[in-house]
This record gives sequence, structure tokens and C-alpha cells, in this order.
Amino acid sequence: MRLDDEQESTNFEVQGRGSGGFGGFGGGGGGGMLGLLLPLIGSRFGCMGIVVVVGIMLVMGVNPLSLLGGGTGMAPTQQSAPASNDPQQLTEIQHWSLKVLGSTERTWGKLFQQSGQQYRPTILSFYSQSGTSGCGAAQSAMGPFYCPTDQKVYLDTDFFEELRQRFGAPGDFAQAYVIAHEVGHHIQNLEGTLGDVNKRQRSVSEEQGNALQVRVELQADCYAGVWAKDTGLMEQGDLEEGMTAAHAIGDDTLQKAAGRRPVEASFTHGSSAQRMEWLRRGLSTGDPSQCDTFKGAI
Repeated sequence: MRLDDEQESTNFEVQGRGSGGFGGFGGGGGGGMLGLLLPLIGSRFGCMGIVVVVGIMLVMGVNPLSLLGGGTGMAPTQQSAPASNDPQQLTEIQHWSLKVLGSTERTWGKLFQQSGQQYRPTILSFYSQSGTSGCGAAQSAMGPFYCPTDQKVYLDTDFFEELRQRFGAPGDFAQAYVIAHEVGHHIQNLEGTLGDVNKRQRSVSEEQGNALQVRVELQADCYAGVWAKDTGLMEQGDLEEGMTAAHAIGDDTLQKAAGRRPVEASFTHGSSAQRMEWLRRGLSTGDPSQCDTFKGAI
């Protein structure tokens, strides 16, 4: 993507190391896969989403107590310095991420204005290994996520390297897609979609709740495509990078990679084909109204 001339967003914070009070997963132990299976714990069920994750963690050989700081060798660490928004602290990849965020702010600011509304930007919270969020502890093994409680996107930029190496989805557009997807959840929060889905999920079966969550995730993919179309910053090869990333994080692909038979009833983010389809729809139309995943079959 041609981001060199893009203005960086000023809506960010850098959390001090260990600010979450708990250690990481100590080398992963399957946590990387968990992070891709459920990278949006906050946007799924608010602060209570962590409870739902425990069963999946056990299946994948991850100690669920580690996420709460109670696992073996997971003693609480001392509180570190508070978060900062000093640009001098930023790494190169964090500066790049803020260019992507700034681009999303301009796109959604314009689109909201066209519908007679004012866009309220999210804040990108950078942390390393562990941190805090309005939805509980932030752990790098969770992957990037959005928390509707404090309306922030949480990102450990080491995830980009995992996306490239472990899941074969390299490229700057693949990384930008990750950020734009999280911003898509922020749009859903502003629109009231996350709150509505959360309320509906409390009164339906787990399988029905999963199906609703799939629609949430696919709409965020479509919104990411809308952003990419609007920017006009895409270069040759970017579409392929986006499709590769969307395929890599489909539930069926992830379950196969974990040595399991894909079970559609357990999907929470959609199949690879669905994720690719909805990202492509946003890219081809540039129209948020075409991202209504809650209408009809998906």
C-alpha cells in the first residue's frame, strides 16, 4: 500500500511492559493459534468473553489459568508505568500502524458525514506481550482485538510477524487488513450492532450465538474492504495479500491446521471462503450498505 504520504493518527497509547500485571504464555504453547481462532474476545461478549474461551484453550493444550495470571509460573508482575502517547516511543511498525489508523479515520469520517453523523475514532493501544484493556487482560496470544467497553483496539505488533511466518500471509496490505478489521468492529459498536448481537446471544443456544458472531466478523471484513476501496492506496499484489490473509484466518482452515475436522457449528469468524467473499465485496463496492451480513443467508 502507498502509505508514505499518509498522516498518522494521534489516537494511540503505548502501554508499559507488563502493565497487565500478568505474564505471557511463555513461548506460545498453542497460544498463537488461539489468537487467530478468537482474536476478538472483547467484541464477542464484552468482558465476559474470556469465560467462553476456556474450553477451546483446553482443547488446544493451553492452560486457561495463564490468561488470568494463575497458571504455573505465571506470577503477577509489578505494575509498570502508565500508558503514554509520546510519538518518540514508537517503533517503525507502530508508526506504520498509525498511518493505517489515520487512513481509516479519514475514510469513516467522510462516510459518517455523508449519512449526517459524526465519526468518533477509536484509540489504538499498543502493548508488548501483556497489557490491560477495558475487557480484561490483554495477552499477545489473543491476537489483535477490539474492546467495546473502552472503544479501543489492542495490538501487539509482533502478531504481524506471526501472520507472515506461521500462517503464510505476508505483506503490508495483510497487516493493514488486520487493523481495518478491528476498526470495523468499532464501526459496529458505534452503529449499535455489537450491543444488539450481545443481547441476542444471551438468549440463544451456543450454536446460534456462534452463527451470530460469524455475521459480526464477516461484516467487519467487509468494512475493511470498504476502507481499502475508499483509500485508493492499493497497489498491485495487495488484493492477493488480502485474500491470502482472509483465507489463512478462516475457521475451517484454522481447525484443519490444528489437526481437527472443521465443524461449522463451532465457527465464530466464518470459513475461509466466506471471509474472502465479504472482504472482496467491500473492496469491489466501497459501499458499507452492501455489508449487511445479517440479512438472509451467508
